[in-house]
Amino acid sequence: MTNRDEVEGRSENVKGRIKEATGTLTGDSELESEGANQRAGGSLQEGFGRARRKVGEAIEDAGEDLKR
Repeated sequence: MTNRDEVEGRSENVKGRIKEATGTLTGDSELESEGANQRAGGSLQEGFGRARRKVGEAIEDAGEDLKR
């Protein structure tokens, strides 16, 4: 199950891609750059969320192993 950081990161990534493409199509280099930065930040946040989820899952698995 995905966590909030993964969802928000994915959303920011998509918004950034849209801004970047719009900037490219309109020749607005500032919007293109803003979109690229937003996309990169979203990817970073999504990766952080994924790592956090994996750590949580590993801890849960270890707890299950200890119960046995």
